[in-house]
Amino acid sequence: MISIRNLVKNYRIGTIVVRALRSVSVDIKKNEYVAIMGPSGSGKSTLMNIIGCLDTPTGGQYILNNTDVSKLEDNQLAEIRNKEIGFVFQTFNLLPRYNAFENIMLPMVYAGKSKAERIARAEEVVESVGLTDRALHKPNELSGGQKQRVAVARALVNYPSIILADEPTGNLDSKTSIDIMSLFDEIHSNGNTIILVTHEEDIARHAHRIIRLRDGEIESDRINENPVKLEAPEGVDK
Repeated sequence: MISIRNLVKNYRIGTIVVRALRSVSVDIKKNEYVAIMGPSGSGKSTLMNIIGCLDTPTGGQYILNNTDVSKLEDNQLAEIRNKEIGFVFQTFNLLPRYNAFENIMLPMVYAGKSKAERIARAEEVVESVGLTDRALHKPNELSGGQKQRVAVARALVNYPSIILADEPTGNLDSKTSIDIMSLFDEIHSNGNTIILVTHEEDIARHAHRIIRLRDGEIESDRINENPVKLEAPEGVDK
């Protein structure tokens, strides 16, 4: 599904060149559950942005589902993002004037789906994350955990091949974090590929494979022999 070869990303800050990624190579297969870890400045956010087609590499190759996205233009990257990748962010990134249902439908608007298609699919994913009774509430009327469930439902709505989650529990308390991670476990068991970017060891242990970065290079890439497995929270499809 993902094949990255000798990926390099440099940033120029004034006269200084920052080498964020230094010849990174990695493969991720369909239905893998991968955590990308590393301290601040390790390159994990840069790698996430390139995998998510939010940024382009300085050098190297990135193949996503048989398409070389390394050299694509911005409009082509936007099309792939909307079709192939569902994003879940630490800060939720919900539009405050729209209710949960409307936020969930937004990616389908950009994908050109009909109103009937949008409503039918949004109803499915709202139910799957256990938010049917909160669907017409706006973000300021939702708890942090409910906002993140809306974000997860929005990520799923276009049937993406990859769910890319950036510190998805960073703004949540411990109990709510467990609920959200159990939801990711369920999504993975349903066949989705999940790439989780985190600095928290207890969150990374949910993944079946853990890649650690340091100074722009892969420090280790290991199978997690005993991933944490949780029951889906009450109200979420099992």
